Amino acid sequence: MAVSFYSIVVDARDLPSLARFWCAVLDWEVLFEADDEIVIGADKDALPGITFVPVPEAKEIKNRLHIDLAPDDQDAEVERIIALGARRTDVGQPGSATFVVLEDPEGNEFCVLSPKNSLID
Repeated sequence: MAVSFYSIVVDARDLPSLARFWCAVLDWEVLFEADDEIVIGADKDALPGITFVPVPEAKEIKNRLHIDLAPDDQDAEVERIIALGARRTDVGQPGSATFVVLEDPEGNEFCVLSPKNSLID
């Protein structure tokens, strides 16, 4: 039996706004949109994607799962993503961290890493 990583599902209060933010961050597009679900991705055949589903409540605690982004230029990407609506946040990372922790407009934490060439470097 084979399995593949299909999608990350994100609870959201404002699906269209959060989907647009992540499309801008990742240079992806909205692939499907309904009142109860928005799916974004690089292309309809490029896995994985991100699916946004509605919830009535705001986020209250630190994420148990988060996205790591690996840019070519960490400083430039952090500034670009902040200009899109993200903000820096402190989740207890050390001052010597080689990653920057940001929150999307609904408070979901994600990291902008230093440039990477593999999953283990």
